[in-house]
Amino acid sequence: MLGAPIHVWVVFAVVITAALVLDLGVFHRKSQKVTLRGALIESAAWIVLSLLFAVYVHFSRGTQAGVAFLTGYLVEKSLSVDNIFVFVLIFRAFQVPERSQHKVLFYGVAGALGMRALFVLIGVELLQDFHFILFIFGAILVVTAIQMLRPSQRAIEPERNWLVRITRRFAPVLTGYAGEAFWVKRERKWHATPLFMALVAVEAMDIVFAIDSVPAVLAITRDTFIVYSSNAFAILGLRALYFALADILPRFRFLHQGIAAILFFVGLKMIASDWIALPDFASLGAIAGILTITIVASLAIPLKVEENSQG
Repeated sequence: MLGAPIHVWVVFAVVITAALVLDLGVFHRKSQKVTLRGALIESAAWIVLSLLFAVYVHFSRGTQAGVAFLTGYLVEKSLSVDNIFVFVLIFRAFQVPERSQHKVLFYGVAGALGMRALFVLIGVELLQDFHFILFIFGAILVVTAIQMLRPSQRAIEPERNWLVRITRRFAPVLTGYAGEAFWVKRERKWHATPLFMALVAVEAMDIVFAIDSVPAVLAITRDTFIVYSSNAFAILGLRALYFALADILPRFRFLHQGIAAILFFVGLKMIASDWIALPDFASLGAIAGILTITIVASLAIPLKVEENSQG
């Protein structure tokens, strides 16, 4: 069930914990606006750390495990880019100050790590006990990919999210911010702040994204350790990626098509896995190729100014 020896999990836990402590305790000890330069450096640092961990997986568990980790990381990283658009909408809806956005994302990521662990364990257990779940997961990915290619007229309203509405039913919410606090006590009663509601919206959206991302990585490997660790490293680097790319990503006009193509590919791979055994190197090459084509096409055929303003 663990998918790897205990000492490998210990190394993973130590690396993740040390990185988070360094992040929050040193680099972001005080709430402040994250600069583009700082975000790019931090994002690069997370990518380098992830690649170094892939090297560790390679030498500790073999080439196949190392390639599977890299493939899962690349899949999760590309899918998590879609989260950035949602983060922008959430911060706008709740009018989160720029200096407070990192705090929301930090605790949002911490919660996401716990939820992803649960999703991974459930997914692996289902695949081991019920083989037909394989085809259901694959179908979910294919359907999601097709839906992403269809133009949607429905706007996302984070403030009306299902988890946000439930929270409002059980807790009074302040209309204004109270510094960096998630909760404040007023008239002997605890009140949630808009900052906490933004965090709730972030967590709720991660549940939705996990329904796609976890099966996508399970299409690459059923190894619990590889699935969760690749998810974790991709998620941890998402905060820095948000501050680095939030203003740039809309220029990549074919991003959604690229992500849809990746989902479609891994969905078909999962459905056909009983008949076609695709090597891990082939999966890694296909996913990297899709991302390369997406980026090159977006740069070669950029959005027109009027299109960008309307989007």
